[in-house]
Amino acid sequence: MNDITKILVPVDFSENSQKILKSAHTLAKKLKAAITVVYVMQTFEDYSGFFVPHLPLAQFEEEMLKSAEGKMESFIDEHTEPGEAIETKVLSGDVAEEIINFADKNSMDMIVMGTHGYRGFEKALFGSIAEKVVKTAPCPVLVVNPYK
Repeated sequence: MNDITKILVPVDFSENSQKILKSAHTLAKKLKAAITVVYVMQTFEDYSGFFVPHLPLAQFEEEMLKSAEGKMESFIDEHTEPGEAIETKVLSGDVAEEIINFADKNSMDMIVMGTHGYRGFEKALFGSIAEKVVKTAPCPVLVVNPYK
């Protein structure tokens, strides 16, 4: 395995994300690796048959993206040391696909992510994000159980 110098950490801003980021940070310190934190906003194309938003869909998604960027800034400020160099990116699309594409295009050496995912009906429709990433990622994936 090649040296690990770039670690991708997908988050969803949950309490579990805090734990995953902490685990990734510990690993990155030991490896002297850089961390990039990404949040992927699921596009509403997948849900278009379920509801009709009052705003035009494009405008609604744009507002959600701006909100997610603000949330990312707050999340990083709250869960990292001042002056710590962590790159961030907010993306939109299919969550697993965007994580995989970002890792590939940015030559990430490892992905550190949580085990949690959809359950029940949603899992039947959309599958497990972690499972898709593990199966198709262009680099090793460290899956962390935030409940342990």
